[in-house]
Amino acid sequence: MTNIDYKQLNGLALAYIGDGIYDLYIREYVLEKGLTQPNRLHRATTSYVSAKAQSRIMHSLLETADYLTEEELSYYKRGRNAKSHTSAKNADVTTYRVATGFEALCGYLYLSKQQTRLEEIFARSIAIIEETSNEL
Repeated sequence: MTNIDYKQLNGLALAYIGDGIYDLYIREYVLEKGLTQPNRLHRATTSYVSAKAQSRIMHSLLETADYLTEEELSYYKRGRNAKSHTSAKNADVTTYRVATGFEALCGYLYLSKQQTRLEEIFARSIAIIEETSNEL
């Protein structure tokens, strides 16, 4: 793949790639947990990747003092503040925008090749969802 200048991408483009990377990571995670039935895989994955879940993750990361760097915060805000012409099916506008910010943060970390940091945030994301969800 060619190098993409992530610094030039708008928040929605970062969120687009971040959504895909996070979704793939979670799909691998639920498979590793031993789930194999398609319906159960989908339900488990959705509990981690929904706008509500991503918003919950982002709020927790923001509440943890100094967890995110200033640069990470700026990419989150770039995604959160982006003007989207779509919205989530099952979430309000604020939740959707926070989730978009989370995805933009993931996209930034992926495109800037910060794999270790991306995996740290993904691991923390899973922990946050599992701590706060009764569905799993």
